[in-house]
Amino acid sequence: MSCVFCAVVAGDLPARRVHEDEHAVAFLDLAPLHRGHTLVVPRRHVDSLLDGAPALAEIGPCVDATARLLVDRLGADGLNLLSSAGPVAGQEVPHLHVHLLPRYAAAPGLAHLLGDRGAAPAEDLDADLDAVHARLTGSR
Repeated sequence: MSCVFCAVVAGDLPARRVHEDEHAVAFLDLAPLHRGHTLVVPRRHVDSLLDGAPALAEIGPCVDATARLLVDRLGADGLNLLSSAGPVAGQEVPHLHVHLLPRYAAAPGLAHLLGDRGAAPAEDLDADLDAVHARLTGSR
């Protein structure tokens, strides 16, 4: 399978899934910008928000449920929602995906969104993936 997100949806690649429904799957980003950084992808392949049949509305309920889960279970103070369409916008995987970025009072505002990977060092975020996954799914 050439699409990495299609492989995740099919179960052919491992992922730390935190929520899913009939139209979408939400899983932790392997290179998180903030604690709990999660991707929501449609189950069917759609290249981007601007290509193919519209899919944003069908993944909306999963985006909403996952955003609330992240804020509730991780104690986030806010959340950013981001989707890039096309390589020039920064889309690295050609499968529609929405980034949900829980935000914390220690690093507020858009200035702390990107760049230095947020308030926590990258190695702390990477090492924290299992703990965040357990907290979100209730599997400890």
